[in-house]
Amino acid sequence: MTEYRHIYYALSVGFLLIAPLCLAETSLHRSTSSSKESASADALANEHIDTIEVDAGLTLSQLVEITLEKYPDRLINEGLAAEAEALHVRSDSWLAGSTQLALTYNDDKITNNRGYQEGNVEMEFTPWNWGQREAAQNIADHAQISAEKQSVALKLEVARLVREALWDMALAENRFQQAKYALDISAQLLEKVRRRVELGDLARADLLLADSEHLHNRSLYTQAEAELMHSRKSYANLTRTNHVPDNYREQLSPIDIILPDHPLLEAINSIIARKQSTIEWAKNTDTINQPKINVGATISHDPMGSGNSQTTGIGVVIPFGHSTYDAPEIAAAHLELNRALSQREHIIRHLEKTLHEAEHALEISRSEIAIGNELKQIAETHLKMTETSFSAGEINLLDLLKIQARSLEAMRNAKEQEVKLQRNIAFYNQAVGVQP
Repeated sequence: MTEYRHIYYALSVGFLLIAPLCLAETSLHRSTSSSKESASADALANEHIDTIEVDAGLTLSQLVEITLEKYPDRLINEGLAAEAEALHVRSDSWLAGSTQLALTYNDDKITNNRGYQEGNVEMEFTPWNWGQREAAQNIADHAQISAEKQSVALKLEVARLVREALWDMALAENRFQQAKYALDISAQLLEKVRRRVELGDLARADLLLADSEHLHNRSLYTQAEAELMHSRKSYANLTRTNHVPDNYREQLSPIDIILPDHPLLEAINSIIARKQSTIEWAKNTDTINQPKINVGATISHDPMGSGNSQTTGIGVVIPFGHSTYDAPEIAAAHLELNRALSQREHIIRHLEKTLHEAEHALEISRSEIAIGNELKQIAETHLKMTETSFSAGEINLLDLLKIQARSLEAMRNAKEQEVKLQRNIAFYNQAVGVQP
């Protein structure tokens, strides 16, 4: 029994000594083929591709127009324009309502049947009330202005979406390129470590560490690529095109406050003006109690009397006491006006907040880009020095990887701050209402 214990102990010790070597050999074999598999793995990551074509002849303004032509809310603008046209047609009419024609015929066949006959024709007109046509013209004019202002506001909203889509894609592209650069660096380092392990300069544990770092970078690369494809798809879904302007950077607007002619303010002010004219229209309009004029003629035949007779007449219907019935419609018009006034207050607060955030983001970007460029220069120099030290055997691989990670992060941040600065300029212009 004791002999079996000794044999078991010897086998256990041998396994513990041989296992790391076998594991290292397996890792060595995997890392040797990793460079061969890297290209195929990267190719697999590129199977789902949303292509984007850079169009040197396309400008940001043209892109906004292209997007606006296919944007769903354009149908609302078309409806507003058609409504304004219909209101103008009504205000240009000579009458406030439709004309009615009434025809009647009477005889005595079912009573005494003496041959009496009577025919009557009557036309009824609805004239404008005093001041009613002017109210109709005002509401038509304000409706047309409101349709135009809301069209401009919609264009600004589309410009916001286009700006966001473009700069989201630019950020994703930058992060993808940085991930690709980090992957290339880790691949080169892995190859160096593999050769030095083969030569016996480094321990096989270093190969495991380098291989693990490379796999981590491949994962980040795949994720960055996926985000890039998502941003491209979002852009194409919004604009309905895969063409991108060659240059869509913007000049910073000198406007530093929310001006009264901001498209969103002009749009809501036009809506308020229309609501106010709607109140005047409600005070002067009542389709049920509208005054009416009727003109008629009667032809009768009475064989027992004077024979045939013809008469004409005119009548006026003047309603009174209808203020009680008009009050709900007038109150509803006041309610709509108050809602528009409330909406304007919300828009003003939103614009003030958006402008403040845009100013703050711009200040931070300007500060961060200066710091980021300095850190980038230091990181590049430090990384070269560290790689030289590692090649000379002065530092170990773990220290190299730590410094490499910090250096790549500094380079990545510097590149990203440059993109964010241009993005924040575009967002600032959006906040003050500048159309591309």
